[in-house]
Amino acid sequence: MKLKYIFLAFVSIIALSSCSDTDTTVAETVPTYDMSGFAKGADVSWVTEMEAAGTKFYDANGRETECLKLLKSMGVNSIRLRVWVDPTDGWNGKQDVLAKALRAKALGFRVMIDFHYSDSWADPAHQTKPAAWTNDNLDQLKVDVAKHTTDVLQTLKDKGVDVEWVQVGNETPTGMLWKEGTYSDTDKSSFAQLINAGYDAVKSVYPNAQVIIHVDKGNLLGRFTWLFDGLKANGAKWDVIGMSLYPEDSDWETETNDCLSNIKTLKDRYGCKVVLSEVGMPWDSENAEAFMTKLVTGSKAIDGCLGVFYWEPECYNSWEGYSKGVFDNSGKATSTLNIFKQ
Repeated sequence: MKLKYIFLAFVSIIALSSCSDTDTTVAETVPTYDMSGFAKGADVSWVTEMEAAGTKFYDANGRETECLKLLKSMGVNSIRLRVWVDPTDGWNGKQDVLAKALRAKALGFRVMIDFHYSDSWADPAHQTKPAAWTNDNLDQLKVDVAKHTTDVLQTLKDKGVDVEWVQVGNETPTGMLWKEGTYSDTDKSSFAQLINAGYDAVKSVYPNAQVIIHVDKGNLLGRFTWLFDGLKANGAKWDVIGMSLYPEDSDWETETNDCLSNIKTLKDRYGCKVVLSEVGMPWDSENAEAFMTKLVTGSKAIDGCLGVFYWEPECYNSWEGYSKGVFDNSGKATSTLNIFKQ
């Protein structure tokens, strides 16, 4: 009997020690936010490349967390992904986009697809045709745009990805697929034709997806009216006007006020909705959180503004020379996106 008591006491000691404060595991509570309504978005197109390079992501408490899960816990409800036609290293090509879109789908994110119609970056200074389309004239480029758009979107749809928004072109204040698709005072039709080729292709795969034409510098109204007046006169089709906005500390309040005013003006002038497709500010700016708070609060108050997408918030430590993410140099989330939790 004495041996029995000794044994029970030993078991009790083991049990108590296994429940000590140092070994207790407390289940982490992950906050959840509304995944519908106003889009609180993030373009995370670099994420797979960053992960392949060994990049890690950490929450505000320093816990390592998978990037998309971390962004969801920060209030993000929508993901934007860029598409390149035939990138040399595969990043942002169809299969890479599919892999990221499936991850977004698994977490319940809504999805925006951003077609650059180039093998690399397309923006106001670069609208280079893909190598495979180099010698194609305007008529063939319309076929190229339709085929590429359909192919990528059908691949996503076949895998069960629901695409809510599609950009036909990325930051195209003077057109795309230069020189055939250049938009100018002397030729406003060619770009309109390319837009329509993309628009029709989108609708053939996702009839309810909203097609976006995207222009940089959302604080400059004339940049938009010059383009959209001409596109409208030439029969171009779109559902949403997309904007970019990247202010600095010296002008963030003025640019934000101008951008919010322009959203209202463009919505009324063209009878369409507006979305902030890209926004950003240096992560270490003293005004980064104030900028996002003002922009998101003001945008949500405008009937017809669909949402705000932060561009590559997961970037840190000057990844690819970019410093406008929302993580500090150690990979820990900052407070910039706090407004997304509301």
